[in-house]
Amino acid sequence: MAQESDIRRSQEYQSFRSTVPKRKVIVDPSSEKSWTIYDAGPRNVRCPLICLPPVSGTADVFFKQILSLTSLGYRVIAVEYPVYWTYTEWVEGMKKLLDFLKLDKVHFFGASLGGFLAQKFAEATSKSPRTCSIVLCNSFGDTTVFEQTSVAYMYWAMPGFYLKRMVMENFNSKEVDPDIADSIDFMVENLDSLDRSSLASRLTLNCMNSYIEPQKISNIPITIVDVFDECALSEQVKDGLYKLYPHARRAHLKSGGNFPYLCRSSEVNLYLQIHLRQFARTRYSALDPDVAADEELVFVMNDPTTSKTDSFDEEN
Repeated sequence: MAQESDIRRSQEYQSFRSTVPKRKVIVDPSSEKSWTIYDAGPRNVRCPLICLPPVSGTADVFFKQILSLTSLGYRVIAVEYPVYWTYTEWVEGMKKLLDFLKLDKVHFFGASLGGFLAQKFAEATSKSPRTCSIVLCNSFGDTTVFEQTSVAYMYWAMPGFYLKRMVMENFNSKEVDPDIADSIDFMVENLDSLDRSSLASRLTLNCMNSYIEPQKISNIPITIVDVFDECALSEQVKDGLYKLYPHARRAHLKSGGNFPYLCRSSEVNLYLQIHLRQFARTRYSALDPDVAADEELVFVMNDPTTSKTDSFDEEN
């Protein structure tokens, strides 16, 4: 049996698994499809942060966000969705999940495919909005950039080992710093835990021909988090996302690879707080109002404008 990754064996991850329950939720009585969720933080918060993983990730890849942000009074829900083959199915499933949790509106933090799905959800529900805001991490706005649209419809029939190899090809194989290497090891474990159907459906959603219509969600506050070092997305893809949302806030990390929410979690968590602060003391706050004043103190002590390694731009 292969040795577990350092992250999985860490005290922080073990603390997460022992304190935050893993729930299986079936949102449609006529279906056996279940969502996996980790719901942490004050239940009186009715507009929480929903975290959506990348193709290779399970819901627990956001354990560092859950532990950090909930300790400050935020409600954070990390989700792992069942097998869906179309965006329409996925959107309907997400709406039913929010209904099940009795949530009218939410904030999304989406990594890669998770970010694209968050945009598709906001787009599809634009006439009856369920999305307050979106934070996109190493994400994209057009699936054609992956040049796989012609074969995406065949993923359902491909063997699991081939699908995993496709995903692994996007992982950095060069020498990287220990924290990034640990994040890659952890994500490889996550990838191995996914069954063939789950992985095939995610790759289908990731690569089928689709793009975002930004005019439908132009009124939604968006922050784009990306890295300056090597990741699976090209500069062309990043520039394409900037062009979709010219007034979006940009949060830059000098390094972080494909999974900065794991290896640069303190910076990412701070940017999430900055993004969510604009909703403080409103009905759409993801923060428990009883601790809002204490949370403001955290910003003063961790002002990102003084950072020498990262930058946050209000508009570019």
